Amino acid sequence: MKRVLIVEDQRFARDHLESCVLKNENYYLVKSVTSAIYAEEICKSSSIDLIIMDVCTEFDADGIEAAKNIKNRYPDIKIIIVTSMIESDFLRRAKEAGVDSFWYKDVGIEELAVVMDKTMNGESVYPAEVPSIQVGLCQSCDFTESELKVLRVLCEGLSFKEMSERLGIEVSTVHYHVNNMLRKTGYPNRNRLVIAVINKKLIVPGSDRDLFG
Repeated sequence: MKRVLIVEDQRFARDHLESCVLKNENYYLVKSVTSAIYAEEICKSSSIDLIIMDVCTEFDADGIEAAKNIKNRYPDIKIIIVTSMIESDFLRRAKEAGVDSFWYKDVGIEELAVVMDKTMNGESVYPAEVPSIQVGLCQSCDFTESELKVLRVLCEGLSFKEMSERLGIEVSTVHYHVNNMLRKTGYPNRNRLVIAVINKKLIVPGSDRDLFG
């Protein structure tokens, strides 16, 4: 039996993940914890074959960063990152961290049990693309990559000058991208845009920290 560690801070989601493991005779649940800060310590003290870990966990612990550290120290442990947030940068970060598979809780096409089996058989299971959601008058997939970069720092409450310095672009370019997003979405101002994308989990403020150092 494959030994599994679950890292998930939301009770309902954790119950679901535990159920997926417990009802599968090929897997044994070693432990279920609420924060990624515990994951590496558990790997030191227990034999773990598979970790199913959320991106955002208790105490603001980053599941992807924890996964990167674990893969560096224990490369044979398989890791599936799970999330209900469609922040597009999570996919990139997970791949760069060496995460084996990635599964969206709410919109995953394949059942988690299938992803678990494929991952343990050496497959890397990633969605072909980030799910698209309605943002005002447009779909999130209508935003360009440059617009998304601006949107991420906009959600941190930075001024146009601060955003230009962070991104290394002209202030006029920041204005251009923000105005384009307002035109696409139909929102009257950037505050409405920020509230919408955060509420819809398109952007998680601070998730781009590794992009800019």
